[in-house]
Amino acid sequence: MSPIEDDDDDSRTRFERDVIPQLSQLYPAALRMTRNPTDAEDLVQETSVKAYAAFHQFRPGTNLRAWLNRILTTTFINVYRKRRREPQQALGGDLQEWQMSADRLAPPVPSAEAEALDHMTDSDLLRALRGLPNEFRTTVYLADIEGYPYREIAEIMGTPVGTVMSRLHRGRRKLREQLGDAGLLPPAAPETGA
Repeated sequence: MSPIEDDDDDSRTRFERDVIPQLSQLYPAALRMTRNPTDAEDLVQETSVKAYAAFHQFRPGTNLRAWLNRILTTTFINVYRKRRREPQQALGGDLQEWQMSADRLAPPVPSAEAEALDHMTDSDLLRALRGLPNEFRTTVYLADIEGYPYREIAEIMGTPVGTVMSRLHRGRRKLREQLGDAGLLPPAAPETGA
């Protein structure tokens, strides 16, 4: 065995011992950056590949976690910039029904407490929310559940702020109508035209 192969084995062993346990701790940061579990997993995987390729540059005795977080952040920024340069694609316009993934608005597996609360009233609200047309559902979800400001929703959806405001108003009205039709809200007073 040559000295280069010994170095490679030593480096691989140190990587497996030191870096692999740290990767699970990168996922929450990746999820905050991407706001999407699948993209977060991809970002952590890409970070691990880059960390492995550059592990010879890591100086033992320095902060490994900070080094990995720097790689994660730089990778996220590079991917974000690359996506901004690519032409915009219609959301799901070219996809067939069988190609669509599970409903992104479905909550993650809830705790027992959250599940119990869902059965009280939220399940009716979620059912009504899922019944909205996609552009209204997404806008209402991002504004009322996730708490994004109009400007960020406009960036996420690739629409003007005025369109977001209009969709939010119409989506909330449709949601109220659906909940009212299901007997979950008292009938709304008729709107007066000004």
